[in-house]
Amino acid sequence: MAAMSSSSAVAPATEQGGSQPFVSKWSSRYRGATVEDLEPPAALSLTPSDPISLAMLSAYEREYTHLTVVDARTRALLGYIAIPRLQALLEARKVTPDDPIETAMTRFQRRGRPYKVITMQTPLEELEAFFENNGGEKNTFAVITDEKRRIVLGVATDQDLKEFVKRRPA
Repeated sequence: MAAMSSSSAVAPATEQGGSQPFVSKWSSRYRGATVEDLEPPAALSLTPSDPISLAMLSAYEREYTHLTVVDARTRALLGYIAIPRLQALLEARKVTPDDPIETAMTRFQRRGRPYKVITMQTPLEELEAFFENNGGEKNTFAVITDEKRRIVLGVATDQDLKEFVKRRPA
């Protein structure tokens, strides 16, 4: 999960502009690199009943901007907590540190929209396309899972991708 910066890789996938294929602005720098080459840190997943204070403390300690939320029993991915949004809710007193995470989490929409699975083997061109293209909205992070979406492995942000490109010679 990326360092504090400010949607997953299990999130809706659509084509940019309807039928226009996505054109990567950095493909010459990727040179076959995959999500694994970003070296994303291990995922930290919480449950809907965990207190907001635990989410804030965990994110602060690890410098994460997004935490995944999983079912306590099945470990199924339910959604996520965006720490900047959570901070704003706390400041506005819409939630308290003792409230459960479920009061502030963003749930993934399971029906009616296809999901793009992002794994450690996903080429960076595909990750870039995912960040740039979500039915007119940009995604700022992707949840990295196994092929069957059973295990959350990590989170990659658009900032992680930009930092990777900066480190690669042209």
